[in-house]
Amino acid sequence: MSKVTSVIEELVTPILEELKLELVDIEFLKEGRNWFLRVYIDTPEGGIDIDQCAIVSERLSVVLDEKDPIEQNYYLEVSSPGAERPLKKESDFEKAVGKFIYVKTYEPIKDMKEFQGYLKAYNEHDIELEVRIKTRKINITIEKEKIAKARLAIDFSS
Repeated sequence: MSKVTSVIEELVTPILEELKLELVDIEFLKEGRNWFLRVYIDTPEGGIDIDQCAIVSERLSVVLDEKDPIEQNYYLEVSSPGAERPLKKESDFEKAVGKFIYVKTYEPIKDMKEFQGYLKAYNEHDIELEVRIKTRKINITIEKEKIAKARLAIDFSS
């Protein structure tokens, strides 16, 4: 996590705790000539509305104006992580067991680096995915340290 996102996490966490919301992800990136600070939030049950995003945005804006932790000009966006929510924390993976997910790995596993399938099991060391290859369903175990990216996905095959 970059220095900026770490600082923003410290600043936004008390706001989210007070509102009983959870932090999903923080991005600070440049797109074209503009910088964007994106804060993705959700409820523990899943599902956030625009009013909750607006409240967090307003409160975080006040704190950011006071602390001024970012040198460059940027746009602040507070939003839902969407249907394809990233899986980063232990609790994200635990909640995703039984759901359809996308995983990209740092190195090939069975000659592939991208997988889509149902998360069958999760522990502190690895995950087990049931993936479909042509007409067969197989289980693949992926060590957690080999996961570059993971997120919920939408299953269009059924």
